[in-house]
Amino acid sequence: MEVASSKKSRAAEPSVGVLLKRAEQAMVKAKNAVLKPIGLTLAQYVALGELEQRPGVTAATLARACFVSPQAIMILLKSMEQQGLVMRVAHARHANVLELHMTDVGREALHLARAQIGPVERRVADAFSAKEIATFRVLLSRFVDAIDA
Repeated sequence: MEVASSKKSRAAEPSVGVLLKRAEQAMVKAKNAVLKPIGLTLAQYVALGELEQRPGVTAATLARACFVSPQAIMILLKSMEQQGLVMRVAHARHANVLELHMTDVGREALHLARAQIGPVERRVADAFSAKEIATFRVLLSRFVDAIDA
């Protein structure tokens, strides 16, 4: 009887994958909600953050850094250019290579967005102790390693 009861309780628990997806969706929803009044999407925020760290990258490099397809980044960049957040500049020695740069408008938007995203991330961090956060990071890394193996 005890074995059957144990199997039943485990079956009623959501899988780790389901819990991770729910956590991701909750974070995305919360971040999108605070970014909307600024006129940014979460994808644009992530792209601006990457461009701040690596100005002059190509669209292909940005796509990899943002975990999206080259097609998706092209659509994203088109809207970001229309909003004046980024600009494409021909490479000095390779005219067919376009470098991506954040504009002053993009820098200001990123600054405003960080002010809104910070409290969302702090709310999550405040739910855990520093030791739990460190353990969580290790466990998530092991999860990714196990999937990638």
